[in-house]
Amino acid sequence: MSDQHFEDQQAIRELLERYCDGVNQRDADIWGSTWAVDAVWELPHLGMEGLTGRGMIVASWTDAMKMFSFVNMMAMPGLIRVEGDKATMRSYTDEVAVMQDGTELRPRGQYDDECVKELGEWKFSRRVFTVLHGE
Repeated sequence: MSDQHFEDQQAIRELLERYCDGVNQRDADIWGSTWAVDAVWELPHLGMEGLTGRGMIVASWTDAMKMFSFVNMMAMPGLIRVEGDKATMRSYTDEVAVMQDGTELRPRGQYDDECVKELGEWKFSRRVFTVLHGE
């Protein structure tokens, strides 16, 4: 494995970590910084088949976060494949979310991601979430 390949894999791991930090801090700037300008976010379990563009994705996320008094998201990559300035990643999530009415959700999920280097920085260009267990 070349040094560049290792550096790219590390940068993609850091992208995933920054995404989780944005969620946990409820910080739209941090979270939004992980998305490519023309990204697509798919959450089929919620009937969201393709939010397109960083602006729309961040606005939808910001609105959705209002439903929760607490959210904690942890994720870890299972597979990262880098090919030049594009990559794919499969990652697994473990989340705890408390809705405003006190209902607690504990979904376990999988993201299938496409990533792209945008101005020298790795970003998500497509994220597709699948619930594996829980709500």
